[in-house]
Amino acid sequence: MNIVCIGGGPAGLYVALLMKKRDPAHRIVVVERNRPYDTFGWGVVFSDQTLGNLVAADDGTARAILQAFNHWDDIDVFFKGQRITSGGHGFCGIGRKRLLNILQQRCEALGVELVFETDVQDDQAVAQRYGADLVIAADGLNSRIRTRYAATFQPSVETRRCRFVWLGTKKTFDAFTFVFKETPFGWFQAHIYQFDGDTSTFIVETPEDVWRRAGLADMPQEEGIAFCERLFAGHLDGHPLLSNAAHLRGAAIWIAFPRIVCERWVHWNGDLPVVLMGDAAHTAHFSIGSGTQLALEDAIELARCVDTHGSDLRAALGAYQASRSVEVLKIQSAARNSMEWFENVERYGAMDAQQFAYSMLTRSQRISHENLRLRDPGYVARFEDWFARRACAQAGVTLPAAAHVPPMFTPLRVRGVLLKNRIVVSPMAQYSAIDGVPGDYHLVHLGARALGGAALVMAEMTCVSADARITPACPGMYAPAHTAAWRRIVDFVHGQTDACIGIQLGHAGAKGSTRPMWDGVDQPLPDHNWPLIAASAQQYLPGVSQVARAATEDDLARVEADFVRATRAADAAGFDWLELHCAHGYLLSSFISPLTNRRADDYGGSLENRCRYPLRVFRAMRAAWPQDKPMSVRISAHDWVDGGITPADAVQIARLFKEAGADMIDCSSGQVSKQERPVFGRMYQTPFADRIRNEAGVPAIAVGSIYEADHANSIIAAGRADLCAVGRPHLANPAWTLAEAAKIGYTAVPWPRQYLAGKAQLERNLERGGQLAAASNGLSPQQIAARLLEG
Repeated sequence: MNIVCIGGGPAGLYVALLMKKRDPAHRIVVVERNRPYDTFGWGVVFSDQTLGNLVAADDGTARAILQAFNHWDDIDVFFKGQRITSGGHGFCGIGRKRLLNILQQRCEALGVELVFETDVQDDQAVAQRYGADLVIAADGLNSRIRTRYAATFQPSVETRRCRFVWLGTKKTFDAFTFVFKETPFGWFQAHIYQFDGDTSTFIVETPEDVWRRAGLADMPQEEGIAFCERLFAGHLDGHPLLSNAAHLRGAAIWIAFPRIVCERWVHWNGDLPVVLMGDAAHTAHFSIGSGTQLALEDAIELARCVDTHGSDLRAALGAYQASRSVEVLKIQSAARNSMEWFENVERYGAMDAQQFAYSMLTRSQRISHENLRLRDPGYVARFEDWFARRACAQAGVTLPAAAHVPPMFTPLRVRGVLLKNRIVVSPMAQYSAIDGVPGDYHLVHLGARALGGAALVMAEMTCVSADARITPACPGMYAPAHTAAWRRIVDFVHGQTDACIGIQLGHAGAKGSTRPMWDGVDQPLPDHNWPLIAASAQQYLPGVSQVARAATEDDLARVEADFVRATRAADAAGFDWLELHCAHGYLLSSFISPLTNRRADDYGGSLENRCRYPLRVFRAMRAAWPQDKPMSVRISAHDWVDGGITPADAVQIARLFKEAGADMIDCSSGQVSKQERPVFGRMYQTPFADRIRNEAGVPAIAVGSIYEADHANSIIAAGRADLCAVGRPHLANPAWTLAEAAKIGYTAVPWPRQYLAGKAQLERNLERGGQLAAASNGLSPQQIAARLLEG
C-alpha cells in the first residue's frame, strides 16, 4: 500500500515505522509541518506496562527509548507542610524532543519517507499527490482533518475549567512530585517529574477563576513565570523555571485543556479511508500521563489490524476502531476522574495530609486500595493505622494495641448510635408484605443480613399510608399491626446480632399502584388501582401509567401527618436509624426535580422552592424522632436527563437538608424519568457522594456497583463517603460483609455494642431524671431525659 501519515508526532511516526517493519513493500510518507528534528514540549511519561507494549511491538525502538528514560517508583505529595511518599508506581520519563528524534531515526532506518516543513491544508490533495491507499490523520489536538470531516467523526470538544502551563527546570526530582499551595487567590498545584539527567517537567495548574484573581491573565509571560517561581520557591532550591514557548506572547502560554471524544474514527472518501489517531481522535488529561501512551498504542493496534486483515481495509479499520474505542474510553474515563479531582482541589483542602494524599493517589479509580498495597505494603499499613486510630478516636472507642483494622471495618458514631463498621445493607424492595404487614420473609431476609456482618441493615422503602405504596405487596407503617410486626424483626436483630437496623420511609407518588416487578416493572395494576398524587400532574410511563394529579395543600398536610405518624411508629418499633426517601421519582423526589415539578406556588420554581415541601416533611419528622437517633435522606443526585437535577444541584440539596438536621445524605441517582441515560460502571455513583461530602460538608453514603472490599476500602479511606451501601451482593450472599472480611484476612474487632451511647445513655438519663424530677417543676423523667439528650 501507499500510506500517508499527516503529522509527525509520536502517533504518526510510530505507526509509520510499525507498518513499514511489518511489510517493507509499503511506501509510507510522513508529512510534518515543523523542521527536521525540531519539536516543542518538555518530558512525557510512560508506565512500566506501556514500556512492555513497546518492547513487544518493536524491540529496536523500545531499546533506544529505554536507554534514554529516567525511571522512578515513588510519588511524593506535598500538602500543608507535610510530605507523603508512596512507592512501587513504576514510571518513566523521557524528553519529548528525544522521543521524537528516536522515532524519526528509526523511520529513516526502515525506509519511511519524512517530509518536513509542509503544513497540510488539504488532505485530499496530499493523498492524490502520493497515490495514497490509506491516509492516517495524526495532525494533533487542533486537527484540520477532524474538523473537515466532523459530520463523520462527530467530535465532542469540551474545554475544561483549569489553566495550566508547561515549564521546565534544571532542579532534578527523585520522585514524581505533586505540590499543592493555598494562596489568597485559591489553590495552585504543580506536577513535576524528571525526564533526563538534568531536567524536569514542571506543570503549574489552577482553576480559571483563581488564575484570573491572581492576575495571571494580564501578566506578560516573564511575569507569570516569575509568579510561579515565587510560589514554588521552596521546591525549586533557587533554580529558575524555564519556558520553551518564546514565540507566545502574554498569557498565551497558559492553556485550557480540551477534552476530545470522537464518535467515529474512520471516514471514507470513496474507496480511500482517512483514519484518526492520537490527539486528533482523543485526549486524556496530563494528570494520568496517558496522551503519548494512547497515541503509541493506537499505532500498535492499527498496524496489527492491517497485518491481520491484509488488503481488506474495511475489515481492518473496523476492527481498529472497535478495539481502540473501548480501550480509549477506559483511559478517558479514568483521566476524567483525575482531571476533575485536580479541578476541585479546594473541595479536599480541609483533609489531613494523609487522607488528601490517599485521595489523590486513588483519584482515577484505576488505582485501588489493594493495588496500592501491592505497590507499597508499608505505605498502606501506615495509612491504615493512621485512619483506624483517627476513626476510633472520633467514635469514642479504644483501638486494641495489636489490632489492624482496614478502613471499611472502622467504627463510626452518628449521634447516639455506634456502627461497628462502614457497611450498610441497602434498602431493597422485596414485594412480600401482606396488607402492609412484614412477615416471616422479612424476618429471615433482614435477620440473615444482620447476622452477615454489616453494621446497619436498612429495611426497604416502607410506605406511610395505604395509598403511598408502590405495589400492594409493599410494607407499611400506618397501622398498629405494622408496628408490632416490625418490632418483632427489630427485636430479633437487636437480640441476636450486633448490627443496627434502620427503616426508610417514603411515598410512591406517581409511581404507585403498580405490580410487583416480576409482573412488569412500573406497570399499573390490572384493577383495584388507587388515586395518585405528585408535585404536578404527570404520567411516569407515557401512555401506560395512571395520571397522577397535582397535590393540593390538603394533600400535603395529610401526607406530612402520615410521615410524622410513621416516624413515631418507627421509634416505637425500636429502629435505630430513620431515612427519608426523596429520590427515584417518588412523591418527595417529584417536588425536587424540575422534570416533574411545574408548580406555580411556593413549592415550585427555584431549587430552594422545589425543596420546600420535602424539607417541611423532614423537619416535622426530625422533631418527632428521638434526638439521639440518626436521620438520613436519600436523594437522586443526578437525573441523567438534560434539564434535570445535576450533581451541582445535589450539593445544594444536601446543604439544605444538612441545615434542617440531616445526619447523612444517601447519594443515589436516576429513576426520575424514563428518558434517563445513566453512565454505568464500577462505583459509578460514588463521585456524587464524594462531592456532597467534601463540598457540602455533610456525611454521605455511597451506593451503586460497590461489590468488593477493595471498593469499600478505597471509598472510605479516600473520604469519598462515610458509609458504603451494598445491595445486590447482599442479595446474592447475606454474609457478604463477613465473606469480604475473610478474603482480605480481617478478623473483626469486638467494638462495644451500639447501645453503649444510645439506649444505655437514655436509661441512665431516665434514672437521673427520676432523681431530679422533684426539683424540676414537675417535669417527668422522660421530659428531663429528652432535655439532657438535647444538651
